[in-house]
Amino acid sequence: MSVKRVTHKALEKLQSKAQKTLQRSLDQHVKLAVTGFSGSGKTAFITALVKHLTTQANSQNLPFFDVVREQRLIACKQVPQKALDIPTFDYASASAHLLDNPPRWPPSTERINTLTLALKFRSHSGLRQHVASDHTLYLELIDYPGEWLMDLPLLNMTYEQWCKTQLAVLSTPAYREHCAAFLSELNHFDATAPVDMSTLNKLAELYQATLMKLKKHTKLSQLQPGRMLIPGDLAGAPIIQFFPLLTHGQQHQDSQYAQLESRFEAYKKQVITPFYKDYFCAFDRQLVLVDILGALNDGPDTLAQTKLALKETVDMFEHGKSGLLQRLFKPKIDKVLFAANKCDAVALSEQDSLTRLLHTLLCEQENELKFSGVTVDTMTISSVKSCQPKQVNESGNLLHCVYGRPLTESEYITYLPPEPPDHVLSDAQWPENGFNFLSFYPYPAYQGQLEHIRLDHTLQFLIGDKLT
Repeated sequence: MSVKRVTHKALEKLQSKAQKTLQRSLDQHVKLAVTGFSGSGKTAFITALVKHLTTQANSQNLPFFDVVREQRLIACKQVPQKALDIPTFDYASASAHLLDNPPRWPPSTERINTLTLALKFRSHSGLRQHVASDHTLYLELIDYPGEWLMDLPLLNMTYEQWCKTQLAVLSTPAYREHCAAFLSELNHFDATAPVDMSTLNKLAELYQATLMKLKKHTKLSQLQPGRMLIPGDLAGAPIIQFFPLLTHGQQHQDSQYAQLESRFEAYKKQVITPFYKDYFCAFDRQLVLVDILGALNDGPDTLAQTKLALKETVDMFEHGKSGLLQRLFKPKIDKVLFAANKCDAVALSEQDSLTRLLHTLLCEQENELKFSGVTVDTMTISSVKSCQPKQVNESGNLLHCVYGRPLTESEYITYLPPEPPDHVLSDAQWPENGFNFLSFYPYPAYQGQLEHIRLDHTLQFLIGDKLT
């Protein structure tokens, strides 16, 4: 390869970097962290966001998104991404699922994807309106498996700390039936013995099966390591074949304990750290999607674990006010929105209770973020509606129901959902039979138009100030 060609490639790379830096300096580039555990609705949210901005951006559909209400949004389209080594988010396939007849949810994400939208708009304030008539904001989004997100807190743990934390979760009565076989085998495992690869592999497979059961039957977030659930190109690699142990303290360097500890540390260094540095740094704004109805269905233990998992995960991001130089070279997240997703599965009159419950779960975290200069809000949303509200008169009593097709049914039903609490219940206050919020398929799109709840509020909070 000639020196001239190498120089040309290097110049192109510098030009691309300089262009992105210039866009940041002019507030023309926003990197949005769409954060959420498995099942929180990240893929559906990104799909709905693209759909509404590209083909449904009108004041009737997005009345609380200022740039749309004021008819200043000229157009929005997907543009080629800069990171050519990362797959592009498959919007066409995801939207086809939602618009199908009957509609379906897009499949869960099993790899990292990215997508960039260009929003062309007219400015009505500041220097922009005097510089040019039209401006463009580049909105960059990343989609990833929610299972991998829960690995981030491991970066702040030793193997011994992780073992204690993970075994405490697995031993919780609410999950014990799914973990009994693994915990029983663990009692007979000799961590001080010389390494026996056959024994290690057998117990690692049993631990993996345990995580799979917990994922299928519960809404527990702390399923670590996440790559055991979605291994990608690491399937069968020893680096993901570790599990929590009962034995702690100083162990011989050739012991099974030392072998598992070395795998844990290698996993942190070779898998989690690159994932964190490459995809979880340099964000400007953050949306945290929470499946709070699923946690309520699981019971008080899962709700408490969800609170802890949210705190540990959000703490891994860089938050705070960014000055001009920071925004150019080391940006921090200066706006965070916590959103209870899938809120249309409860009665319209009860959605405020979900907001208050989520706020109660996160009040300490919100306070810390606000102290750092971050703007924080909490709300309930449904990026893609799955139910319609329906009132039923029963013996003179007006019941606020929902109408939709449950994931476990082939027909549409009218359902009276439970009333969600507006605060964290004590054990004595928890309903004897728990909660039973149903999960529904997406509601059919009318003439190819998706419906939402408060997606416009979400957009206004996250990027409205960049489109003035």
